Amino acid sequence: MSNKADKLKLLKFVKDFLLASRLLQLLQPFNRVFGFIYNFNLLTSWVHKHKSEKLLTNDFYRPVRNYDDRLKSFDAIAAHYKLNEIPVSYLEFGVASGGSFKWWMNTCRNPESRFYGFDTFEGLPESWGVFTKGDMSAAIPEINDNRGMFIKGIFQDTLNDFLQEYGSSLKGKQKLIHMDADLFSATLFALSQLYPYLEKGDIIMFDEFNVYGHEFMAFRYFTECFYVNLKLISAQNNFYHAAFEVV
Repeated sequence: MSNKADKLKLLKFVKDFLLASRLLQLLQPFNRVFGFIYNFNLLTSWVHKHKSEKLLTNDFYRPVRNYDDRLKSFDAIAAHYKLNEIPVSYLEFGVASGGSFKWWMNTCRNPESRFYGFDTFEGLPESWGVFTKGDMSAAIPEINDNRGMFIKGIFQDTLNDFLQEYGSSLKGKQKLIHMDADLFSATLFALSQLYPYLEKGDIIMFDEFNVYGHEFMAFRYFTECFYVNLKLISAQNNFYHAAFEVV
């Protein structure tokens, strides 16, 4: 075509024709396959772009994962940023039995640190992979530390009220955000609501980062739509656990 106007006219014609003819619906049975290919290729490209970066931890590639190796990342981050010394605001989305929540509470010993755990404690609010709605339910963990509190319910119902009450206290303090909600919807919602409170140097960790249709997709949408620059600082278990610094 000779110019942009002609190209735009052709594009509109083709789009309207496809809408009217429903021609592409012949491929509808393959939507999930196409979606998998598209999203997994985005993840693969992203991983191979960053796999050789000098990080605090990086075990790519390994044939067998060990979920507990995420603690190597925790240790490296805590040591590098001296989180055991300074006051931090730790926010965890997806607490389950509280293993990582308690780890960070035991590591960050400054009396001015605060720890907030968000979870339905009634299981997943929607299906996730082989897991169905209601799976992974857990009782609210018992802690003997008045620096911590748990907020029960789906994030869409609880996070904004929390931020209205406690948001001002998050400003100016090192924030450590642990995204372990698994779901695309929960992860993207939490990140989008936390956006006004993010500051340079804050750390965001993802516990299922390389799940292409959920945490990775939420990360991609969040960084692209909010123009947030997140620098990769650590990766474990073939990028299953990945941590970033807000820059």
